[in-house]
Amino acid sequence: MKFRLLVAVAAVFVLALPVAPPAQADDFPSHPMTMVIPFAAGGPTDILGRVIAGRMSEILGQTVVVENVGGAGGMTGSARVANAAPDGYQFVLGTVGTHAQGQTLYKKPLYNSVTDFTPVILIANVPIVLETRKDLPVNGFKDFVAYAKENQSKMQFASAGAGSATHLGCVLLNYVLGINVTHVPYRGTGPALQDLEGGRVDYMCDIITTAKPPIDNGAVKGLAIFDTKRSPALPNLPTAAEEGTPNLVAYTWNAIFLPKGAPEAVVKKLHDAALAAMHTPAVHDKLTGLGAEIVSDQDATPQHLADLVKSEIAKWGADQSERRVGGMIAGPRGDGGYARLAAALPRPVPELRPRRG
Repeated sequence: MKFRLLVAVAAVFVLALPVAPPAQADDFPSHPMTMVIPFAAGGPTDILGRVIAGRMSEILGQTVVVENVGGAGGMTGSARVANAAPDGYQFVLGTVGTHAQGQTLYKKPLYNSVTDFTPVILIANVPIVLETRKDLPVNGFKDFVAYAKENQSKMQFASAGAGSATHLGCVLLNYVLGINVTHVPYRGTGPALQDLEGGRVDYMCDIITTAKPPIDNGAVKGLAIFDTKRSPALPNLPTAAEEGTPNLVAYTWNAIFLPKGAPEAVVKKLHDAALAAMHTPAVHDKLTGLGAEIVSDQDATPQHLADLVKSEIAKWGADQSERRVGGMIAGPRGDGGYARLAAALPRPVPELRPRRG
């Protein structure tokens, strides 16, 4: 009898204890967050991400930890976020490669970019430049064209991974020039650039943010920018159009994505923090100085990013039965480009290994 009385009293006592309410989106963030960079440290996405994450930490009052999870052209790290809890504490800094091009280039993508993520904000567009090892016997883009056509069977080009923007930028270059050069994919731009500087590969179609420092210090040769205009970051670098190849337009973009189902309040807080970071003069100057083009507030909305991803996937989802590209059509920015190029690529994208020392 006494035992039953004790149990009843204990039950009443437990029920009387205050119950902590479940974590609310309004309390977000209450502890550190993780920004997954789906490429190796030292690459262009890593550089931009660390600049943005540092300022977001200050704005949100909680640390944004940057974690590099490379592999499969950026899909490995992106897939991790796609499968994470949609609570805002893990998000990915995606690119045109991870969230658009890879959806049609891989036979079985690790995720669906449209349905498996919640778009947060588009941060920047970033052009691609052609750079070569410093001892390649060429002194300009036209020299490179002649040399590549003569020596294509002996050459190799590097990329941040099969299906990445750096890979497809060079696929476009090779297609336009009519050359067939061996592709050597790496787990990110950093290691690819190291081998280019070491002379173990011949050229790379690099994002300008990582191409600028080695071009400036003479570790590699910069030959052309794949854009419609020169970049203030490398004002002496001509556009491919200036060199007689107007269809060479290639770039990437960087954007933040949460897992699907993220609460609207969490999306808004992350969006507003990232936008404030983009507006911070030190951040803006740092990124534009490296060649990134910070987007307008109008293009930084979650809806714009959602629409952009769908349109990019559609443009890369050309008829897979078309085995020969019948000419360049308007690219994602409407300024000439490589929208049908995916149809000419083997599926799935082959992973090759370096042959050089």
